[in-house]
Amino acid sequence: MPEPAHRVREWLTAYDSPTTSVSHLLCDRHDPDRNAIIQIGPDLAPATLTFGELRDRSHALATGLAAHGIGHGDRVATLIPKGIDMAVTALAVWRLGAVLVPLFSSFAPSAISERLTSSGARLVVVDDDNRAKLDTDTTPTWSIVTTGPRPLRDGETTLTALADTQAPPAPDTAVGGDGLLAIVYVSGLIGPPRGVPVPVRALAAMHAYHHYGLGVDDDDVFWNTADPGSAFGLYHGVISPLLAGHTSLALRAGFFDPELTLDVLGMYEVTNLAADPTTYRTLRAATKTLPPEIVVQRLTSFGEPLAPDVIDWVTDVFGVPVRDHFGQTELGWCVGIPNGDTGQDIGDITPGAIGPALPGWTATVLEAISDEPAPLGAYGRIAVDLEHSPLAWFTGYLDNDSASQVRFTPDKAFYLTGDTGILDRRHWLFFSTRDDGAILSRGYRIGPTEVEAVLNDHPAVDECGVYSIPDELAGQLIGARVVPAAGFEASEALATELKEWVATRFATHASPDVVGFVPELPRTASGKMRRARLR
Repeated sequence: MPEPAHRVREWLTAYDSPTTSVSHLLCDRHDPDRNAIIQIGPDLAPATLTFGELRDRSHALATGLAAHGIGHGDRVATLIPKGIDMAVTALAVWRLGAVLVPLFSSFAPSAISERLTSSGARLVVVDDDNRAKLDTDTTPTWSIVTTGPRPLRDGETTLTALADTQAPPAPDTAVGGDGLLAIVYVSGLIGPPRGVPVPVRALAAMHAYHHYGLGVDDDDVFWNTADPGSAFGLYHGVISPLLAGHTSLALRAGFFDPELTLDVLGMYEVTNLAADPTTYRTLRAATKTLPPEIVVQRLTSFGEPLAPDVIDWVTDVFGVPVRDHFGQTELGWCVGIPNGDTGQDIGDITPGAIGPALPGWTATVLEAISDEPAPLGAYGRIAVDLEHSPLAWFTGYLDNDSASQVRFTPDKAFYLTGDTGILDRRHWLFFSTRDDGAILSRGYRIGPTEVEAVLNDHPAVDECGVYSIPDELAGQLIGARVVPAAGFEASEALATELKEWVATRFATHASPDVVGFVPELPRTASGKMRRARLR
């Protein structure tokens, strides 16, 4: 077996060349008879899509999209769940050299519209459940394609109609390693969401994590529970299984149910599971023992650190350890105890350890003020050493030439993750906390100022502050302190109204769990809100 450094170089060479073709790498080079997607309904019935069927269906849809005016560089958004339609649509987009813009279905219409406008999307593919979220007060600049049978409105069409377009076949477009693959939006502490342009060469980082981090092999039944609107769901629920030629499961339930999760694990004999911490915490709250048919061999957690007691429970009940991995939309996943064979002796695992940098990456911890490496065992800013991380690909946000997280010194370049932690003497990472104020709730990353901006638009709100509340199941809940505007009084009814206000104007997952009313917000002498005092 080639050593990891050699294999990383091979992937970089293959995926970062002027002739790199995404459709060839993700589909056309694979065994046409092998299953690419097994889509599972809430009744546990499967629908399968082979790589050959994916090739044919994506070719047909690409031809229809081209006849609809979509071409190289155009942005195509998706507001559909994981599964067959998502895979076919994504591959059709990439055949044309166009750019995918995946969106969370939990977003409210205004948040969706903001991202469609920011990305410059020319077309959005949407299912019946989310179609109403595209109704806006302004004239949209994008056309709408639906996946379902509901009656069409003027100017709309369906995926089936596009795929049946009678036109000359659209040729595949190879955009090369520097070409744009996707734009994925990430929330921050300050300002609107930022679009992360993902280049084609990032496929090397995705393949490396799929192989070494997740440890997926040819015999695995792989299930990633993440939504394709998220980075982990797109990178490792849609892209990396196709890239490696592996079969992946996609549950289309529309809700999380621990019993249904256990049924899928058992019925489909899942051997490799990747899930967010909320899934593991909820399983712990609802499960005493596992059915004997569950044969999971590798478990991965992503999105936020797992508490040691949850790790202990998973290990005891599943009989295998869960690997807690660290990454970001701008990087992919780059640190963690590997589920694949890196040739390293893992040895004893210290409780709370995230683990070492994965092949192709070098992680470090910098002093709080300077850009000098912190002493081993000392807290500092978690950073990626770009000079010694050949898989790094992020260069800046959409419509922004510079990346605020990248710091340059006379002889070094670092990507600052916005997190703090320590490195031990083995150079294993221990996560401490986020230093950018983002709230990690139920697997979602939420910027407090985005929620505050929505709340401040309500006539009953004079000002407000949003903060996190530790929670055993969710990880963090969202709290809001509200100063009522003149003429409004604090009440349970108003608190409920404000929660609904955020859910319908921004996102259901960002709606405050707790709303409290205060006469004033805690501030410094200069007037800056003291967010740490809100709780």
